[in-house]
Amino acid sequence: MAESIARDRLPVAEERSGGPLIVTEDVQLLDDLLRLCAAAGAEPEVHHTLPEGRGGWERAPMVLVGDDAAPRCRGVARRQGVMLVGRDQDAPDVWRRGVEIGAEYVLRLPDAESWLVDQIANAAEGVGRPALTVGVIGGRGGAGASTLACALAVAAARSGRRTMLIDGDPLGGGIDVLLGGERAAGMRWPDFAHSKGRVGGGALEESLPALHGLRVLSWGRDDWVVVPPPAMAAVLAAARRLGGVVVVDLPRRVDESVAEALAQLDLGLLVVPGELRAVAAAKRVASMAGMVLGDLRVMARGPYAAGLDERWVADALGLPLAGELPLEPRLLAAQDDGTPPGGSARSPLARFCTAFWDRALAGGVAGGAVS
Repeated sequence: MAESIARDRLPVAEERSGGPLIVTEDVQLLDDLLRLCAAAGAEPEVHHTLPEGRGGWERAPMVLVGDDAAPRCRGVARRQGVMLVGRDQDAPDVWRRGVEIGAEYVLRLPDAESWLVDQIANAAEGVGRPALTVGVIGGRGGAGASTLACALAVAAARSGRRTMLIDGDPLGGGIDVLLGGERAAGMRWPDFAHSKGRVGGGALEESLPALHGLRVLSWGRDDWVVVPPPAMAAVLAAARRLGGVVVVDLPRRVDESVAEALAQLDLGLLVVPGELRAVAAAKRVASMAGMVLGDLRVMARGPYAAGLDERWVADALGLPLAGELPLEPRLLAAQDDGTPPGGSARSPLARFCTAFWDRALAGGVAGGAVS
C-alpha cells in the first residue's frame, strides 16, 4: 500500500519528461521496479547511488529510492516526486528514512504495485493540468447535440488547442461522418472495448484518426460493440491526462458506461430546442444526467414557439443558461460540400464556439452564460 507523507497529491512538473530515476543496489527490488516501469511504458535511469552532479536527481520526473539506498541519499536537495520503496513490511525506522530524503510517499511492494504503475506512467507522460472536458447531450432526438459537439471540437483545434472529440453515442451514426472522416485510418471504439486499467494517453492519441486538426474516437461501421464502464472510464481518463480540450458527444439515455463519462466531465451542455415538447423531454434527460454530473447547463436553440425564448427554456428546466445557439441556414449545404460543423471560421456557429472556449478556458466555466 502507499502511505502519504505530504498532504498534497503528487504533482508532476510540466518541464520534466522521460522515465523515473531509480536509486538502489537491491537486485530483487530493482527487478521489480524495472518490471513496473515496463508495464507503465517508461524507460528509467538506474543508479546505485546519487547521480553525479545531482542534475539527474533534479531533472527526473520522479525518483524511486530503494530502502537500501536511503542512507546514501541523505542531505540531497529537496524536491517533489520522491518515493521510498521497499519490500520489508516491518522495516524499522522506515518513516525516519523517508523524512531524511524528503520522500512524499513510503511504498511497500507488492501491495503498492498497481498504484505505482499509474504514478510512473503519469510521470512518463508529463501529466500537467487535465483537459477541460465538456459533454454535449441532446434534450430530445435531433436537437443538434452532435453538431454542437463537432463544432466545439473544430473551433478548439483551429485555435491551436490540443483537442480530442469522443463519440459516446453508439446509435448516433458515428461522429466521424460529420467530419468527413468515416474512412480515415485509425482505431475506433471496438478496438478499445476490452480496455481495463490504465490506457496510455499518448498511445490513445496516436492511434486515433486525425481530422481537421483534432483526434476523433468514433464507432465502427460494421460490428455492434458494447463499451463496458471500465473501458469508458479508462479511455476518458487517458484523454483528460493529455491536457487541452476534450469534447464528448453523449446519448440521452444514461447507462453505466455513460455515467462513467458524465463523472469525468467538467461541464455538460444540454441542447434544447425552443419547443414545449422538447423542454418536457429535456427535463427527463436533465434528471438522469444530473444524478452524476455536477455542472449541467442549457444550450437553447431557436426558432422558439410563441411566448418562449432562451431564458424561459433555462428557467423551465431549472438550469443555468450556457448560451443560445445561433441559427445557421447553410449548415447542411456546407456539410454536403465537405465542411464540418464550425468548419468555416466566419460562420455564426464557429464564432459562437470560439467565444465559448475563450470564456471557458479563461475561467468562465464556473459561472455565467456564454453568448
